[in-house]
Amino acid sequence: MPRTHLLSAIEFAKQAGAFTLDYFYDPGLVVERKRDATPVTAADRGAERILRERISERFPQDSIVGEEFPVREGTSEYRWILDPIDGTKSFIHGVPTYSTLIGIEKNGEPVIGVIALPALREVLWASKGEGAWHETPRSEKPVRARVSACPALDCGLFLVSEVLTFTKTGRLDAYLELQNTAGLTSSWGDAYGYFLVATGRAEVMIDPDLNLWDAAPLLPIITEAGGHFTDWQGNPTIHNEEAVATNGILHEEVMTITRRYSKQPAA
Repeated sequence: MPRTHLLSAIEFAKQAGAFTLDYFYDPGLVVERKRDATPVTAADRGAERILRERISERFPQDSIVGEEFPVREGTSEYRWILDPIDGTKSFIHGVPTYSTLIGIEKNGEPVIGVIALPALREVLWASKGEGAWHETPRSEKPVRARVSACPALDCGLFLVSEVLTFTKTGRLDAYLELQNTAGLTSSWGDAYGYFLVATGRAEVMIDPDLNLWDAAPLLPIITEAGGHFTDWQGNPTIHNEEAVATNGILHEEVMTITRRYSKQPAA
């Protein structure tokens, strides 16, 4: 895997994330609503512009897909998938767990992922075959990110983004069964939940409804940290608009529940 793409993705995510801090916890921040009623701000759009400009300058042949602007088609084997602010609802409420996400596909395969947490000053990244790495304000250099060794769901931390998404997708019973089985349940969600799984601080993160730009960096990061990232049937993919991430040890236990409520065919 070319190091240039990985190092550039980390650099660009940090730059875009730093831009968002100028708007974070700003009482004058203007929040607009997109056609799907989700919030968007100048921070979202500005951060994605930065990402697109940096990518276009350094990799002019690569394709770009982002949440806020149209697709830019390319001629190379690489596609960048961008979410300038994942967790915009958290961002506008001054909650520091929002993130900037970059995923890169090579010939359609997710091979690089970056999660930057600007307000927490943490960055997590992975490249296929090279492990997952975690940078914190307290670490002099990046440390290897690894999932936990928790052996069963009843002693694990189960995370979601919003319980409402389970209701809207007709999967509330799945959430209740997982909650009743897990040792602890919380809504530290969006990419931050997957960040916690990859760094061994949580065991399960599940989304019943997920966009491509939300999922793009997660498969390489969770996998390289030693965990599993799949859809609700167990297929390792970022394209089925749903996700289950675990420490791997208890993935099949979680699958016995999610498969009963999955809307995707088994592989």
